[in-house]
Amino acid sequence: MPRDPRFDILFQPVKIGPKVVRNRFFQVPHASGMTNAAPHVRAAFRETKAEGGWAVVSTGACSIHPTSDDSPFPCATLWDEADLRSHALMTEAAHRHGALAAIELWHGGAAAVNRTTRHAPLSPSGIPWMATHVGFMSSARPKVMDAQDIRDLIRWHAEAAVMAERAGFDILYVYAGMGYLPYQFLLSDYNHRTDDYGGSVRNRVRLVEQLIDAVREATHGRCAVALRISMQELRARPSDIAPSEAHEVIGHLKDAPDLFDVKMDYSATDCAASRYTPEGSHEPVVDFLKTITDKPVVGVGRFTSPDTMVSMVKRGVLDLIGGARPSIADPFLPKKIEEGRVEDIRECIGCNLCISSWHDGVWVRCTQNPTAGEEWRRGWHPEIVRRDGKGQVLVVGAGPAGLEAALTLARRGHDVALADKARDFGGRLRWESRLPGLNQWHRVVDYRMGQLQKMPNVTLYPESDLSAQDVRDFGADHTVIATGARWLPYLCGANELPSGPIDAPRVYTPDDIAAGLVPEGPVAVFDYDNYYLGSAIAEHLAGQGRVVTYITTADTAAAWGFMTNEQPLVHQSFAKKNIALRTSEVVTGFDGETLLLSQIFSGEDRRIAARSLVIVGYRQGGSALYDSISGDAKPGSLHLTGDANAPGAIVHAVYQGHKTARELGLPLAQTQPRRDAPFAPRDFHLPEATE
Repeated sequence: MPRDPRFDILFQPVKIGPKVVRNRFFQVPHASGMTNAAPHVRAAFRETKAEGGWAVVSTGACSIHPTSDDSPFPCATLWDEADLRSHALMTEAAHRHGALAAIELWHGGAAAVNRTTRHAPLSPSGIPWMATHVGFMSSARPKVMDAQDIRDLIRWHAEAAVMAERAGFDILYVYAGMGYLPYQFLLSDYNHRTDDYGGSVRNRVRLVEQLIDAVREATHGRCAVALRISMQELRARPSDIAPSEAHEVIGHLKDAPDLFDVKMDYSATDCAASRYTPEGSHEPVVDFLKTITDKPVVGVGRFTSPDTMVSMVKRGVLDLIGGARPSIADPFLPKKIEEGRVEDIRECIGCNLCISSWHDGVWVRCTQNPTAGEEWRRGWHPEIVRRDGKGQVLVVGAGPAGLEAALTLARRGHDVALADKARDFGGRLRWESRLPGLNQWHRVVDYRMGQLQKMPNVTLYPESDLSAQDVRDFGADHTVIATGARWLPYLCGANELPSGPIDAPRVYTPDDIAAGLVPEGPVAVFDYDNYYLGSAIAEHLAGQGRVVTYITTADTAAAWGFMTNEQPLVHQSFAKKNIALRTSEVVTGFDGETLLLSQIFSGEDRRIAARSLVIVGYRQGGSALYDSISGDAKPGSLHLTGDANAPGAIVHAVYQGHKTARELGLPLAQTQPRRDAPFAPRDFHLPEATE
């Protein structure tokens, strides 16, 4: 189909210093978890985006010197020849598809405590980041940078710029955001200096100017120089000569870089979960830049709607549409808009499992795109599936795993029958997506159903509660069971292990709430699952007028939500909805009137009044249908997948469904992943041969 002319503006070229990008789609720097230890994995991950139409493909934060070591979090480096070769794989891959390659030159300063290299962290004034999450906490404190340290920092940027150009990068970033070292000079909380680099805003900007100049001069103007800068704190601070310190900073820097990349200061607002934050949420903070600078501006906002993208450009908010999460969910988003296939976009749901990957120290994963990170390792392409399928496959269960399995099997060429006992497909998401803030998660269902309904080799069977005999009578060559998991009313001990069911009146699980049951208040929600569902149920019940107390074994609400940037927003929501919060406690008993609690560390007994108890903790997989068929199924013809196989988050169910479909009918030798390995510095510094 031809491109909708409304979107033509998105495909205009944009000049960035000495470079020209072919359209306005800019994959901004974002973490991938794919460090220099997996150079082929990383190159293939970025190449897929270039193939999908992103005009610029960027690295994540890339350390310029061992004094900026972010371990144990995955961090790329540009320290030596081995690193250069590792990055060259990525730039070569991007250039094959006509994209420009950008690198985010990074020094973490006081926010990088150098656990591996053991260098003293650097800081403008010795002010540490006093993190409260254990993954970031450290007993190390930074040193105050002296004049030589500042000269070194400028030199390191220049040396890294030379290496980056040699590696093939077209756009070189100076990173003054998210609490990292150049940003620490900009913000008065970190910068208490009394020399030329501290005090007034004009002085605090000086180092960033010098870094930009050093990077440009080191490459003799051949590369474009971008400035990535956080605006949230600066925009909130008054200035004597401008509407805010942000306006003043940009006024001083308006002609310095070739491109401004603007963002927030904190991960929870920069990459906010869709549960609490809509598309385009950055605009109120960054909308002023184009009134000050003539240089192009790129920004993000979890943009998935091409109409929103056009609006950003036409209203003069942004020149380039930045994408991080949307580029992971659908690397081919630009090409689909260009080809008039907007309905085929696999829209980001804003669940932030991609961000949790970085916190976990692993390669990026995505609920919507199970091929993310598997492009090289398993040879999975997000749009192309080898058409080697033959015969008929029956998929039982149309939740996230079943939908993904059915779609991938159909793309392989199989004739697919998809059956579910419910009238509407979607499994757990039919209800979960109706909980407060989770409506965009239904995109997991919408995308797959939209694709399946267009495919002639797919037959859908709603309201089909199949028995074992029904499956046998159907006679498919393969049967995939994806019937989900169930929540159990089990309590949890102080050792955080499920301890067995509770025998008490008015005890419910999420399955009961999903069935429409409304507990009598006051309600206690005991959450030891510690992801999103317990807190979402608490908000749901509060919205029904119930008095709600949320109890958790962890020391915060939705503890694992820290990994997805939801945790602070959950606490804010609880405060607005008057949901009482009790932490580090377990439920030990309930008689329908009084809930008995125990402090998880001290064992101190406590009690509160409650009429109902909702337990969100233990999910059990398995399938009676699978068990009843497995005894007489032809070897290799019966497959258990998704939550029925191993309960988990939606991302795990989708991945399992995809993997099952990719590997169905193939010999083991064809399904083994490849193993990547880093380039070693010793390979580039071989000793001279001796007689």
